[in-house]
Amino acid sequence: MAQTRRAFLTGLAGAAAASTFPTWPVATSAAPAAIGAPPRGARWPASASERAWLGLPDAARHRRGLSSIGAARAARSPEGHATAATQVTAPADPHPLAARFPDLRRRFVFEYYPWYDSDPWYHWNEAGRTPPLDVSASSMPRLGPYDSWDPRVIEQHARWMTEAGIGAINLSWWGRGDYTDLAVPRVMDVMRDHDIKVTFHLEPYRDDRAGRYAEDLLFLLREYGEKRRWDTFLLLEDGDGRVAPVFKSFRTILPSSVQDCLGRIFAVPDYTSDGDWRRQTDGVREEMRRDFSRLYLLADSLDVGRTGASGFDGLAVYDNFVTPPQWTRIAQDATDVGLLYSFNVNPGFDRYPDREPPPPPDVDPCYGGPLGFEPGGQHPDWAAMNARQAAQELALGRIRESFDTTTALQHQAGTTNQARGFFLAYVNSFNEWHEGSQFEPARDYADLTPEERRYGYHNPPDGMARLRQLRALMDGLTTRQATARGAPPRL
Repeated sequence: MAQTRRAFLTGLAGAAAASTFPTWPVATSAAPAAIGAPPRGARWPASASERAWLGLPDAARHRRGLSSIGAARAARSPEGHATAATQVTAPADPHPLAARFPDLRRRFVFEYYPWYDSDPWYHWNEAGRTPPLDVSASSMPRLGPYDSWDPRVIEQHARWMTEAGIGAINLSWWGRGDYTDLAVPRVMDVMRDHDIKVTFHLEPYRDDRAGRYAEDLLFLLREYGEKRRWDTFLLLEDGDGRVAPVFKSFRTILPSSVQDCLGRIFAVPDYTSDGDWRRQTDGVREEMRRDFSRLYLLADSLDVGRTGASGFDGLAVYDNFVTPPQWTRIAQDATDVGLLYSFNVNPGFDRYPDREPPPPPDVDPCYGGPLGFEPGGQHPDWAAMNARQAAQELALGRIRESFDTTTALQHQAGTTNQARGFFLAYVNSFNEWHEGSQFEPARDYADLTPEERRYGYHNPPDGMARLRQLRALMDGLTTRQATARGAPPRL
């Protein structure tokens, strides 16, 4: 039987995935007395379907499950909610931010997913979809269902990023030897040619991956930083002039158990105690202290107590359902305990519930209805052009609101970010087509073929609108710098 390219390359990388760096210990379920251990009698998820409806990862399909924030909400933990809602306005004069950070465009970082394939179909065929006409996305991409390994695709992505004024990407990384890891050299080569830096988002690629956290960071730093002489690796300069790498991770600060709607209690297989996280974060800092006096390690959690106890420098909110009016309280909570914070520029999300039938009760007895369209929870009539226009305006409004709020909060006096000279805004996302959060251009609705329209895509009237909006906002921060050095071409 002929091997697919992905299987062949993954096989070649198998030897490279063997451990070559020190490993720090991680807790196991054999320590029931550990703080936060699952309660006695908690079940371990027994099947893939149980894992799915409990919001647990499925690494074989690059399914992340719930984030730390989502998991806390599901477990009814108070840290899963930001309680206060306060409106924040953009600073009257945004230019001091550009003056303080000459590399400001590199501090806006696109979340980037190198996981799409067309030989055979991968990711485009999630949820039973049958590409190329029927793809797992709320909208049809302008490029169609593409191959993430195609240099022409990566080149076009890099051009769009540059035209939007963004100077870095955060690669979704699923462990050594995974398809997303094998794509890194090619992505880095293209991004280097467009003066775009690269860093990494560590994903939940196995239940015990926390025990490999330090080892994984050392691999990324040495393989894609040191061996390439740091030609493309994102290094941020702090207020004292020191440079440091920055990494974000998904599903870090988790509850030890979750309860479903039937009252059954399940252990969370990838739960890691704060002390075991701390051994990992301390270990990698010690190993790298001759190269860097600091590393920025960010967790996707609102629990500032556990985030600090685990040795992370701060929190980075990934979830678009945590809205900008909630960020003021989160920033204050982080500042109160000396943590950094990063909030993402985003258009909301669109999980295409009308394109994905609900699971049968025997698969998910706790199904509570589709997530719907957000912001606002509306369910537009996608057959009406005025509804598509309204949905587009809602997304553009969220982009403006999130951009203004994150820049204002990170420039605010008296905060940890301001005191430590830290600014970083992830842009969620460039191409997460499954969630409808993408800034990568979609096809204009008018350009969809009759066959594509039959699949009910949510394509907007203007598929470039999100990227164009982002460029206008970036221009508002960096006009003086752009005038001095020559602005990138207009979208």
